Amino acid sequence: MQVLLLKDVEGLGQVGEIKKVAAGYARNYLIPRDLAVLATPGSVKQVKRHRQAEVSRQAKALSEAQALAEILDGEIVTFHARAGEGDRLYGSITSANIAEALEKSIDREVDRRKIDLEEPLKELGTHAVTVRLAPEAEAKVTVVIEREE
Repeated sequence: MQVLLLKDVEGLGQVGEIKKVAAGYARNYLIPRDLAVLATPGSVKQVKRHRQAEVSRQAKALSEAQALAEILDGEIVTFHARAGEGDRLYGSITSANIAEALEKSIDREVDRRKIDLEEPLKELGTHAVTVRLAPEAEAKVTVVIEREE
């Protein structure tokens, strides 16, 4: 019996694959647990259309991310903050602050979770920050923190 997998099944296959299994395994385990359905021509077509739509959606998202990365690459964002001895800030500059400043400078939305900061910036000076928009699209942004007068 051929079934179309709706979910990943360990030891059998991934979502969307068509597998030949024993009739009892399909009838008693896979189908009742909504892990698979019978592989009919209609269900196979539907999965192919769904895959094509997913591939085109991912390609579109990647191209948008690469376009945004080109805009962001080399961008310089300046902050003015109060600092004490040793050029340490009284507060800190977080990824949310950087995202907000980038949004103002390029007039496009930047997700703060895409900004790669291990910890908030707490010192005056120039800092290089990476913005990872997609696995293949990243931009280097320069953050300058100056002393507030």
